[in-house]
Amino acid sequence: MATHTRIEEHPDIMAMRAHYAEVSARPQLQAAEGLTLLTGLYLAISPWVVGFNGNPLAVSNLVTGIALAVLALGFGSVYERTFGMGWVAAGIGAWTIVSPWVVQHASATTGTIVSNTVTGAVAVILGLMTTAMASRSRT
Repeated sequence: MATHTRIEEHPDIMAMRAHYAEVSARPQLQAAEGLTLLTGLYLAISPWVVGFNGNPLAVSNLVTGIALAVLALGFGSVYERTFGMGWVAAGIGAWTIVSPWVVQHASATTGTIVSNTVTGAVAVILGLMTTAMASRSRT
């Protein structure tokens, strides 16, 4: 019976890491990661691009955009630890869609609504894609 001094050297851990490295090398997942990063960055700067930076919604978009971008970076760099968090990207996207009506004192203009709806829909789709790929890789 072999003993291992470190948990990182356990055969099951090494096999799991190899499996997730293989999954994260798939072009579909890499595309979803990259697009999620770009979606998060756009969401963060959208108040200044669309022109609602004086609106309380700007803070919501900035914070959720940064969170989405950081999540995408996690997908790209440590997929074996973040593969189950694709639903968070979908949740951020859903919040982005409804936030023009939910955030207090936010004046929802046409540009604000269109920008948040399109960006949120893209985030939801990418989050669901990441979640689907993660669930497929577990079976």
